[in-house]
This record gives sequence, C-alpha cells and structure tokens, in this order.
Amino acid sequence: MPRRNSPRSDNLRRALSVEAARLMSEHGIVDFGAAKRKAAQRLGVVDAGALPSNTEVEASLAEYQRLFAAGSHARSLAAQRSAALRSMQALAQFSPRLVGPVLSGTATEHADVQLHLFADSPEAVIVLLMDRGIAHEAGERRLRVDPERTVGFPTVRFQVDAQTIEATVFPVDGIRQAPASPLDGRPMRRADTEELRALIEREST
Repeated sequence: MPRRNSPRSDNLRRALSVEAARLMSEHGIVDFGAAKRKAAQRLGVVDAGALPSNTEVEASLAEYQRLFAAGSHARSLAAQRSAALRSMQALAQFSPRLVGPVLSGTATEHADVQLHLFADSPEAVIVLLMDRGIAHEAGERRLRVDPERTVGFPTVRFQVDAQTIEATVFPVDGIRQAPASPLDGRPMRRADTEELRALIEREST
C-alpha cells in the first residue's frame, strides 16, 4: 500500500505552500524553488522532504490571488495578456505561442510574459526587432526537452506596454514538441494568437 503522510506532515506542507505563494505574490519571487526555500527558512523547516511540490505552490498562489488580490491581479494579468497579444501579432511570422503563468492565470505583477518563437535562426528575430526600433537584450534559457536532457535556447527580452517580454527561440520544428513544464514535468501548455485572443475576450465578459 502507498505510504500516507501524517496529518502533521500534510499541515506543514500546506503551511509551506501558503507561505511560498505569499512570497511570490508580495515579494516578487518568480522562481518556485526559491520561494519554497525562503518559506522553509522563514518557518524554520530544515527537512527538504517536507517541501511542497511546485503544483501545490501554484494552487496556493491561485487561491491567495483570489482571496487577497483579486482586483489588482485581474488588472495586472489583463495588461500582461494584452502585451502578449500585441507582441505575438508583431512576431506573427515566427508562429508565436504564449506559455507560463501569464497563460495559466497565476502570473504575479512581477512576472515576465513568456513566449515561444520558431525560426530558422535567432538572428531573424533580432533583425525584425532592430528593423522596428525595439530595444532588446539577448540571453539564454535552459529547458528540459526530455527526461535526460536540458538544452539552452536563445532568448530575446524587450518591453511592450511597460511589460517585459521574454521570447525563447526554438528551431522551426520545435513547434512539434513543447519542453517540459517546470511545474509538473509534462509538456508545456502553449497558446497561439487566436487562443489568447479568445481567452482575453472570455475573461473580459
């Protein structure tokens, strides 16, 4: 039979999850691992096995936003999704997809808008941004592409409507298989421009 956690263990995981969610919402921590470690430090927990999963923290974050920041969260999320849509329309030739907390709806006001782009070369994206006079910064994001491999992909960061956009550039055939989500290890959910537009319209009614 599977081993069951004790009520005390469950309560501790819940307390850590809630504190990590609060830190993410109020203090601008965007990394789940960092938020959990900070929560453990604050609550005096030294057993790494007591830490909640990323999905547990995400659920607590959604609950925290609903209970304590419903109005401000709705406004910041609407602004992030609007900026995402504008960016995706401008980058249409690279088949953009929205991913991450702005798509799932748990983004804090401090979160970047995360896009996936698909191009023959990352330079093609940079050239387009330069042609449009959009200031940008190149970088890299490491993503898990299968259980054994983590690969670095080029990124470009830029601003749209005071929102920071981070676009990760994949090869053209990268559209076939999304990398693993840091939340649960499953393929990342991706939304194209039409899906995002429909989501915005649905949330505004």
